[in-house]
Amino acid sequence: MMPHVGMQAKRCFIPLWALLFAILALSGCGGGDGESPYASNPEMDRAVAGVRTSLENALGNTVPSLSVLIQTPEGVFFSGSSAPGARRVSPNTYFRFASNTKNFTAAAIMKMHQDGWLNYTDRIVDRIPGGDMAYVPEDPSWNIPYKNRVTIRQLLHHNAGVYDVANDPVPGCDGLPYVGWMEEQNPDHQFTSTELVEQNVIHNLSSFPPGTANYKYSNTGYTILGEIIARVYTQRSGAPRTYTDYLRDHVHGPTTPVPLNLHFPYLAADKRLPTPSVCGTVHAPEGEVVEMCADNMSANVAEGNGYGTMTHLNAYLRTLLKGQNILTAENVAKMMTDASAAQPRYALGTQHTDNLGYGHTGATHGYLSLMAYDPSVDVSVIVLLPLWDFSSGWESFMKCYQSMLCVGWDARAALGYPGRPQGAACPGG
Repeated sequence: MMPHVGMQAKRCFIPLWALLFAILALSGCGGGDGESPYASNPEMDRAVAGVRTSLENALGNTVPSLSVLIQTPEGVFFSGSSAPGARRVSPNTYFRFASNTKNFTAAAIMKMHQDGWLNYTDRIVDRIPGGDMAYVPEDPSWNIPYKNRVTIRQLLHHNAGVYDVANDPVPGCDGLPYVGWMEEQNPDHQFTSTELVEQNVIHNLSSFPPGTANYKYSNTGYTILGEIIARVYTQRSGAPRTYTDYLRDHVHGPTTPVPLNLHFPYLAADKRLPTPSVCGTVHAPEGEVVEMCADNMSANVAEGNGYGTMTHLNAYLRTLLKGQNILTAENVAKMMTDASAAQPRYALGTQHTDNLGYGHTGATHGYLSLMAYDPSVDVSVIVLLPLWDFSSGWESFMKCYQSMLCVGWDARAALGYPGRPQGAACPGG
């Protein structure tokens, strides 16, 4: 879900499907002050500082902060490295965790499956169990190519071929994705799922026939999953409900097994993060530096609209994947291992990275983040790098993304767990 920053940077978008493909291949504005309640480790501190400094040297630009939270059987550790003069990020600093949201969406789908509210292998044109309503609207604006063949499972896998109007150019949008083009016209535009999906209908857009031996990361595919969650919850409730309502009531809210103060905004006007928070920073190709602190997330519902803290993500992912949250062990196993043949490292909204484990990564509005849990050693890792650097285009951006993985590996190694896989490329060596 790449934002388009500045008049020139708006023309230099990197498709997120390409980013995810690269990351999977690799696997083969101030923050909150105050003393951290987590343990420190000198070796981990040196590792995190070393990766931040190496990235700064590789970019030739300031890296404001780089932070890692790790929980192991021995304890919970936090280390943050900040540039001189930059305020520290703490484990309780709020930020936009971007496509990590997709894991929450998948967990919501599997909770509905577990409760008998839907069947995740159903087609999107099938009827919701217990009623006459289809999973997606039956009006013409939802008649995407191959609609009758698309399944919920394929959407979770990015194997449904749904064209991504958030990252790929759409006809009539001046060479931009539809989302970026609309944000140029009006940054406060209220996006809807129907509006986004309808672009594929209007222009007959598809990446490939669903279920074939293909993989293409699609934010729009997860937009459809968000609509499915809302419709299933609406039918069960007997009153209009949203994706955000379901996540609050059944995934992370006060009545759930692990209550967490997470947020999934869907209104264009809901732009501000709670205090303390950290802004995203973007170095644009023409040299402009942009801080992104208040953003319209209405185009990103169910695929990248979440925000919370590193503490929240750690508690959510560990308990979820250990079978201590909303899902049974059977459905947790499906989230981690039920993948398509086209991309075995990406299962149900859950990607696998060597020596980090299962989870997801996120990139939006100047933020890069990672959450992963490794069941083989009972270690979870959360990484936050609030920086995008496009000063050298794709190359400098990928240095930021690679550094996010590398700091996770190096922090694990500092605590005595397997670190960088053989052949892993890290800026600065």
